[in-house]
Amino acid sequence: MCSNWTNSSCITADLEPSNRYLASAVVYGLVLAVGLPLNTLSLWILLRSHGFRSPCAVLMVNLAVSDMLLALSLPLRVYFYATLKWPFGAATCTAALMLFRVNIRTSSIFITLISVDRMIALVFPLRSRSLRTPGCALKCCAVVWILLTTLCIPEIRRLYDALKGCPKIPCFEIQVHSKSSHVVSISQAIFLLILLLVNIVSTVVVVIVLRKRPSAGAAKVNNKMNVIMIFIVNMLVFVIFFMPFTLHLLTYTEDDCGESLLALVCLASVNCCLDPLIYYFSLDSFWQDKGKRQTEAGTHSLSRSMERS
Repeated sequence: MCSNWTNSSCITADLEPSNRYLASAVVYGLVLAVGLPLNTLSLWILLRSHGFRSPCAVLMVNLAVSDMLLALSLPLRVYFYATLKWPFGAATCTAALMLFRVNIRTSSIFITLISVDRMIALVFPLRSRSLRTPGCALKCCAVVWILLTTLCIPEIRRLYDALKGCPKIPCFEIQVHSKSSHVVSISQAIFLLILLLVNIVSTVVVVIVLRKRPSAGAAKVNNKMNVIMIFIVNMLVFVIFFMPFTLHLLTYTEDDCGESLLALVCLASVNCCLDPLIYYFSLDSFWQDKGKRQTEAGTHSLSRSMERS
């Protein structure tokens, strides 16, 4: 595979069918089949039943949007690896490549913000009310999208220029070796490691706080388990899907054929199928209709009033 690459990062010979290409097409196809409907359903439930009434819901809507953008680019990956051809031009390929990179960055940020939000809500439930508002969450999400989009502009131009110069566009097999691209890879890896550290600290703090608080009935135990599951799912996403990709970025060199990196990219794309579990454990009665929750809340309040009387 290495012999097919030139200094311009283009493949000079036709790609020949191999088990790796077939496996990539199958994995991306499965992720598309599971991730797109699952995230579409999750986004619909979030907007219909929860809206933007809590900071946690705001963060999860943005996480679902990020995952849906990745899922929408997967048909192009499936087509490329199934046919080993790219007739859609350099601009479309650049957009598809950047959707994956943006998903990795935004997903890791939103997952970390969800962990921090849940930790603050547990440790400082009263003092954090003025900070933990839907308005603040919306502003944070807007800053994330604007900042990342701005930072991606040089990367987009570099990718587009490399692809535009290819006689046959290799698209998802392209490797752009330059000093600036290496700096971007190292910076992304360090950034993801910092976010992982934040998630680890948040998890440890939450476990310590929950252990110090005595259990008071079955409801309390169930709630604690849901809180712990939020952080477990967040850590699984980072450790299984983001960390292998991140560690490889730290050791990636120009002499690398890129096959192991492309396999880890394939693995990282699976994260959009696991993220809906975060919504389930983070929001009470996630699958319930808003009206039903309000009815149950009213019934619970009435029962409590009758017990007091």
